[in-house]
Amino acid sequence: MTASEPVSVRIPRTGTESELLRLGLRENGSLEVPPGDPGAPAAWYNGSPTPGEVGPAVLLGHVNATDGGPGVFAGLRALAPGDTVEVAREDGSTAVFVVERGEQYDKDAFPTLAVYGNTEGPELRLITCDGYDPATGEFDDNYVVYARLAG
Repeated sequence: MTASEPVSVRIPRTGTESELLRLGLRENGSLEVPPGDPGAPAAWYNGSPTPGEVGPAVLLGHVNATDGGPGVFAGLRALAPGDTVEVAREDGSTAVFVVERGEQYDKDAFPTLAVYGNTEGPELRLITCDGYDPATGEFDDNYVVYARLAG
């Protein structure tokens, strides 16, 4: 597909629907984080390809909300191979991706190249926090869903 910025994401399996913000990098080189109040909307990392272009398009979303409820990407762990993720694009088209797998990674050992590195075809990454530690109130891990453009 030609370049066209994403406007919304829909995940039928989990009933997730969200408009998409556009986020970049902080001064320290880390990803900006979507505003967390109340845990939505999700965001597209504008340093990644647009969904449907060759390479890994990256969408970010919170697992929880500031009020203690679920965030926009709370249901990512429920996704299974073969589930779909639909990304509506500014040009009126929809890029449909098929989930391949989900992986949990320690934030201190995040596989940057595997998640953000070049791919042979159009792919999608959905990223959220995981591994909540009640002792610290922090999330120690990330959960990443890998998907390929349906074809």
